[in-house]
Amino acid sequence: MKTRTYQIALVSAVAVCVLLAAALLHVLLPRDRSASQASGSPVVARGPAVPAQPMPPGSAVPSKGEPALVPVQVTPRRMQSIGVETGTVEYKQLDYDVRATGNVDIDERLLSYVQTRFPGWIQDVFANATYQYVRRGQRLFTVYSPDLVSSEQEYLLARQDQKSFSQDAHGMAAHESGWLLQAAEERLRQFGVPAQAIADLEQSGKVQRNIAIDSPVSGYIIERNALPNAYVQPDTKLYTIADLSTVWVYANVFQDDVGRLKPGDAASITVDSYPGRTFSGSIDDILPQVDLATRTVRVRLAIANRGLKLKPGMFVNVDLKAPLGRQLTVPASAVFQTGTRQLVFLDQGDGNLDPKEVVLGPRAGDEYVVLKGLKVHQKIVTSANFLIDSESQLQAAAGSFAPPPGAGSNNSAPSAQAKIDFTTDPNPPHKGGNIFRVQLTNASGEPIAGAQVAVTFYMPAMAAMGMSAMKTTVTLSDKGNGLYEGHGNLGSGGSWQTTIAAQQNGKMLATKLLHMDVEGGM
Repeated sequence: MKTRTYQIALVSAVAVCVLLAAALLHVLLPRDRSASQASGSPVVARGPAVPAQPMPPGSAVPSKGEPALVPVQVTPRRMQSIGVETGTVEYKQLDYDVRATGNVDIDERLLSYVQTRFPGWIQDVFANATYQYVRRGQRLFTVYSPDLVSSEQEYLLARQDQKSFSQDAHGMAAHESGWLLQAAEERLRQFGVPAQAIADLEQSGKVQRNIAIDSPVSGYIIERNALPNAYVQPDTKLYTIADLSTVWVYANVFQDDVGRLKPGDAASITVDSYPGRTFSGSIDDILPQVDLATRTVRVRLAIANRGLKLKPGMFVNVDLKAPLGRQLTVPASAVFQTGTRQLVFLDQGDGNLDPKEVVLGPRAGDEYVVLKGLKVHQKIVTSANFLIDSESQLQAAAGSFAPPPGAGSNNSAPSAQAKIDFTTDPNPPHKGGNIFRVQLTNASGEPIAGAQVAVTFYMPAMAAMGMSAMKTTVTLSDKGNGLYEGHGNLGSGGSWQTTIAAQQNGKMLATKLLHMDVEGGM
C-alpha cells in the first residue's frame, strides 16, 4: 500500500513539471514569430534602413567585387614624380602577331626519284653516299641490261641497212630501212637512254654494254639503294634526291589563333643557331587537322633556304602576321587590367584623370584594338596606371567622408552646380597648422554666399610602418564674396586624399576630389 502511494505521488509530480514547462515556453516564445510561422511567411530581421550613397559623377561603374573608381586630380608635381605619360587614341594599320614553334621539313614538291626503265645489273656507282650533293646531269651509276643491249644491236643493224640499201627502182627499200631505224632509236629513248649515249652509239658503231645513268635534278641524296652488282627492276627506287633551295616549316599554332590566318600571310622564322638572322616566307597551307593532345594546328610555311642554312628537322621559332586592317588602337601600356574589367584613364587636362571602362579586341604588338569606349584623338595616360588606379580608389574612399546632403533635400545626389577653387597657406601645405581657402562660384562665375563648405583630409593606414588611418575635417567660414576660409592641423606629412564639399539649404552644390602633398615628416 505504501509503495502504491509513492508511485501515485511520482506520477503527479511529473505531470505538474510538464505543465509548468509548457506554460514557460508559451510566455517566452515571441508572438509575432509564432504568427509568421503560422501564416507561412518568412521571418525577416528588422533594422534601420541605410540609404545607398550615389557614386560621384564621372566614376567608373564597378563590377561585382570591384572597388569603385572616381576621377583623379593630380598636381603637375605629383604627375612628374610618379612618371605619368600620355598618348592619344589613333587609327592604325595593324597586323595580328601569332608566335609559335615549328620544325623544318623537306618540300615534297621538290623531291625526285631515280629509277631505270629496264631490268639489269648495276656495275659502277659514282654517287655512293647519302646526303651527297649531285648536280643535274651528273653521272650516278652504270648498268648492264640484256634488253638494252638487244635494242642497241637492233639500232646498229637498222642503221647499217639504211646505208647498204640504196634507193631501188621504186624507193621502197630505203624507206623501210629508215622506218626501222626510227623505231629502234625511239625504243632506246623509251628505255631512258640519254641522247648523248645514242650519239656515242651512232658514232662508234659498237654496242655499249654499260649505260651511264645521270641525275635528273640538282640536290641532296636523302635515300640510296644503288649498290654495285645489285639487280634492279623498273620499279626499284634507286635514289631519292631533294632540292633544299626551298624548305617547308610546319608551325604548331593554337586553334584559338588559327582562324585569323590564311594562305599567303607573311611569315618569318628565327633559329638559335643564327642569332640576329631572320628567314622570310609565307603561309603555304593550313592543314585540316587538330592535334588532340596539344590543341594545335599545323600551318605549313614555304621558306627560301639561301645558303642551305635550314636543315630538315631543325627546331625554329615562327612569327606569323595576319593583317587586321585599319583599327582604332591604344598603346598596351595604357590599359589597366583589373581582372574583370579593362580601364583606361582619360587625361582631361589640368591634372584631371577620369577612369573609363573599355572593351578591347586582340592585341597586336604594343597596341590593343579598341572595340568600345573610346574615340579617336582622345588623350589617355600611358604609364603609371597602377598608381593612378590606387589613387582613384583612395579618393573614392575619401569621398565617403564628404558631408551628406540634408535629410529634407529633394535632390539627394551631388550635382555640379558650382565651381570650387581650393588653395592653401602656405602652399604647398606642411605638417601642423595650415589655412585652407575655397573660392565658390556658380556656372556664370558669380560668387556664392551662405554655403556650408567642409574639407576632409584622409590618409590610409600603412601597416608596414605601424600607422593607422588618419582623417581630419575642417569646416570653413564664409568670409564674403564667395570666399570660405578655415584653419586646420594635419598630423603628418605625405600624401593626403582631399575631399571638398559645398552644400546650401540641404542641397549639394559641388564636390571636388584631389590629391595633396604635405611637406614634413611622418
